[in-house]
Amino acid sequence: MEKDMELKPGSRWKSAVCTSEVVVVRPPKTPVSLECGGQPMVALAATAPEGLELSPDFSGGTAVGKRYFDEAAGLEVLGSKAGKGSLAIDGKPLNLKEAKALPASD
Repeated sequence: MEKDMELKPGSRWKSAVCTSEVVVVRPPKTPVSLECGGQPMVALAATAPEGLELSPDFSGGTAVGKRYFDEAAGLEVLGSKAGKGSLAIDGKPLNLKEAKALPASD
């Protein structure tokens, strides 16, 4: 697992096994490996490695406009392009951040 990823706010990453892309909203507190579809993600401008396959364990999909987070690591990313792979860090699935309910206006 690559832990030398520079997950800075605003940095963009793409999956090596599907069409998913994300933007880092909040960086992790410690170095982690950001993964999609069971494989490490690569910088948007980089060439994805060949021969990698989508893991059935991480095929739940990534949605556009949804935020994904890991409380322990402090990482939060925003889906910028949908894909078949699901997001994880160090093999642990990221949680989908639910939208906050707006207060009722009576």
